Amino acid sequence: MLQRLAGALTRGDLIPYLGPGALAGVVDTATGDPIPADSDSLILAMNGGKPMSRRLMWEFPRAAMDVELKRGRSAVNRFLDATYGQRAWTRAPLHDWLKDLQPRYVIDINRDTQLQDSYVGVPHTLVRGIARIAGTDYRFRLDHFDGAAYRRIELDEVDQRLPVLFKPMGSPRPDATYIASDADFVDYLTELMGGFGIPAFLKTYRQERQYLFLGLRLLRDTERMVMSDLIYGAGTPAGWALIPDPTDKERRFCESKGVEVVEADIPDLLAAANQRDGVADLIPATHEVGC
Repeated sequence: MLQRLAGALTRGDLIPYLGPGALAGVVDTATGDPIPADSDSLILAMNGGKPMSRRLMWEFPRAAMDVELKRGRSAVNRFLDATYGQRAWTRAPLHDWLKDLQPRYVIDINRDTQLQDSYVGVPHTLVRGIARIAGTDYRFRLDHFDGAAYRRIELDEVDQRLPVLFKPMGSPRPDATYIASDADFVDYLTELMGGFGIPAFLKTYRQERQYLFLGLRLLRDTERMVMSDLIYGAGTPAGWALIPDPTDKERRFCESKGVEVVEADIPDLLAAANQRDGVADLIPATHEVGC
């Protein structure tokens, strides 16, 4: 199964959907500290390494809302800027693989820049979520990368021949924008469900597509709601989720969305991809199948 999934991803038959586990093993190049990616590690990093109350530790958006109420929205944004925009991190093995594959469309719910780094020098369209912004009906921002720099664009300027990097939770580059606190998610999800959180060209492109969910645990409502709306109109099955030791709750949710659970993790997929490539290398270029 893993070799089949790796092959489908390589051919462009699956859309990679990246969760926090995509950054497993990534560390600060100076300190060796692991990158904050999942809910718990983000909360601890935002709070100076100390746990918050049990209620706030449940989910990062809840903890970010508490910080926002006490110190302002800018305090949360400064933390995310410092974490993802001002520190140097080692590369994730998954991102190195995706860099070689250059998928046509990638969804990445992390707020770091590794996906964008993988497309440095490659023209692409960057789509990022925005929230609580006046003067627009949409909850996304579009930037065109020409191979050297980003430039803000409007919907009618999108070159649909280019790869699309969709980072719904935002990133620090080219200019910082984030979906982080409960208030952000309320606004973003409301408009996402109303059809204003995804560009029209992606609504068309995603019809009957299938996904490969990597590094995504589906235990919390926030991740579930975002995922449900982003894959609306998916094919049958909607995709496959690599989840080691899945809970009954995750199994039930995936079944309800037409997603098949594969009890494996990213290193297993990468190993299968390497095995598959090794076999392919043994086949002569002139080899023909059949008689």
